[in-house]
Amino acid sequence: MDLAEIWRVMRRRWYVLVPGLLLTAVLAVGLQVLLPAKYQSQSTVELLNSQKATAAFDGNPFLSTQVSLTGMADSLARALGSDGSAAELKSRGLTGGYQAKIADNAQGPLLWLTTSGSDRSRVLSADRLLTDYAAERLREFQTQQSVPPAAMIRMTVIVPPQAPVAQTKTRIEYLVLAALAGLVLSLVATFFVEARRRSAAGPPRGRHVVGSRPRREPVPVDADA
Repeated sequence: MDLAEIWRVMRRRWYVLVPGLLLTAVLAVGLQVLLPAKYQSQSTVELLNSQKATAAFDGNPFLSTQVSLTGMADSLARALGSDGSAAELKSRGLTGGYQAKIADNAQGPLLWLTTSGSDRSRVLSADRLLTDYAAERLREFQTQQSVPPAAMIRMTVIVPPQAPVAQTKTRIEYLVLAALAGLVLSLVATFFVEARRRSAAGPPRGRHVVGSRPRREPVPVDADA
């Protein structure tokens, strides 16, 4: 079947194809309405050496970076992702999802703190809450080990919680899948109806059907012979 024949079938069975396309459009609009927009906010924090350790660098903590700080950043990220931290953050009012991870391509103890949800204002407040909680957990780790205040690793905010940005990738993917599925089903239904109608109509006249014997006309008999 060539493209011309496909087009003729679509025109002939428009009463099947058009409703299918209309239902696909309704489905796409419904998904657009039912799937809420997702927003994401992110902050970047960095772990700094203790006041005691930076004394040799004129008190500048950015001149004193150690490998141990990156290890501590990884430990802090894992702790923030634990069930206990999730329950504590939820009790403090954090809604939606969140994530704490070492920043991609980071050359130091940098952490990304990310929150997400469908309410723009709550996403931003949740990111602020997560950032404050991360500093609290860092102090808590060291207090449990009886670390003197002057020797404690500190945390500073490099990039404060940013204004939430809409995340449309997943939404668009669902819409595209729904549109493709609707188009395919509409075409399948169209050609199914065409095949049924052709089968019911039988083979076209004037054409030899494979497997059938040609009909022989009776030979007239001459009565005078």
